[in-house]
Amino acid sequence: MSSQQSRVLVQLRGLILNGTFAPGERLAEIPLSERLNTSRTPIRQALVTLEHEGLIEPSSGGGYQMRAFTMEEVADAIRLRGVMEGFAARTLAERGASKSITKELKKCLDEGDAVVYKTSMDLDDYALYVRMNDRFHQLLIQGCGNKALMRVMDQLNSQAFGAPSATLPMQSSMEEGQEWMKIAHHTHHAIVQAIELGQGSRAQALGEEHVEIARQNLQFAMQDPELAVRILPGIQMVSGVESTTTADPLKKPSQQLGKRISRKNENTKA
Repeated sequence: MSSQQSRVLVQLRGLILNGTFAPGERLAEIPLSERLNTSRTPIRQALVTLEHEGLIEPSSGGGYQMRAFTMEEVADAIRLRGVMEGFAARTLAERGASKSITKELKKCLDEGDAVVYKTSMDLDDYALYVRMNDRFHQLLIQGCGNKALMRVMDQLNSQAFGAPSATLPMQSSMEEGQEWMKIAHHTHHAIVQAIELGQGSRAQALGEEHVEIARQNLQFAMQDPELAVRILPGIQMVSGVESTTTADPLKKPSQQLGKRISRKNENTKA
């Protein structure tokens, strides 16, 4: 793939994942080429790739259109990422991580500690955590050296809310967001510890459990669609947003999440 094709693909995928196009909206080559200041050829090639990734679908009138995702599809993608990352962590634990990978993973831990254990986090801190989190998960996949796994993860990261930090912005909008990050980052520490100790089964279990926070972030987003659209515009790709709300309307989503966090902390202490 040429550099221009790669650039157009990344730009167009970014527009889609940021919720620029509504489900069912037609993706015409000419308007897209004008928008991205390129010819129609790389646009056409990018659309073919995006259909293969499952982000768009053929239109009945020809060409392509945006598709909608169900909550089940998004949750399945997140769970699958957990399985893949758990397998990568297990591989690292059983084969032994290189000194360079271990050093970089610990650097991520230090960077995360520096922001999540502040008295309070601002938006810059959240942004730093996102970059660290993306790097941490990338190191797990790269470090295990499994090229087939890398290809699967590339595809998963291109799915709606499939990437490791895709739902993290929601945490900056709720009172308990920093507590959620502490729990998530504590799991980062546990994964690295399991890798260093050669505890393959534990590393795998931790990797699979780790993604549950991402699923809970998504559930929180569904409880307040208007807020979610402002923070995660791509949430518009998920169909049935209002119908998924099962929360008590008299309680704020943050209050309900707070109770779940308290229970999680109690269990962790136990």
